[in-house]
Amino acid sequence: MKNQTETVFIGIGSNVGDRLTFCRNAVQALDSDAAIRMVRTSSLYETAPVGYLKQNQFYNAVVQIETTRRPEALLARCQEIEGLFRKKTAFPNGPRTIDLDLLFYGDQTCNTPELMLPHPELVNRFFVLIPLMEIAAGFVHPVLHLTVRGLLHRLDPSQGRGVKRRHNPGWEIEELA
Repeated sequence: MKNQTETVFIGIGSNVGDRLTFCRNAVQALDSDAAIRMVRTSSLYETAPVGYLKQNQFYNAVVQIETTRRPEALLARCQEIEGLFRKKTAFPNGPRTIDLDLLFYGDQTCNTPELMLPHPELVNRFFVLIPLMEIAAGFVHPVLHLTVRGLLHRLDPSQGRGVKRRHNPGWEIEELA
């Protein structure tokens, strides 16, 4: 019996060192996995930090993949990729070379100490919802039953001014001169 393919959205972020290269390498590492097929990549956005504010601006994007990996195995793969880029966070919301967050795993929900699906904070974060809307505006949150567009419209628009597009889709494969 063949494993079932699931549509998954992953948030990518970096604010240490060469942010573009870290984000690009993370996407390429995901794409090189035989159990993952890259479907879409959002633009790359520069965003203000959340929580701990005394740190560099982030680069953020969202990718849509199809995978046969189960949620826990996909989380482990994302953590493995983060380890390749020496992700270290001294404290929550601190600086990091790369961060890969499982946002949605189809319409599945999960609430364990290791994994929460959908990602509990995505509904409050412009730096997630803006790139997610770019590639999946009509995707429906399995708990709130709102589209990504609807989630974004619930937020105060003035708070989204710190999210600026820096690179159009294709940034993950283009070599910048």
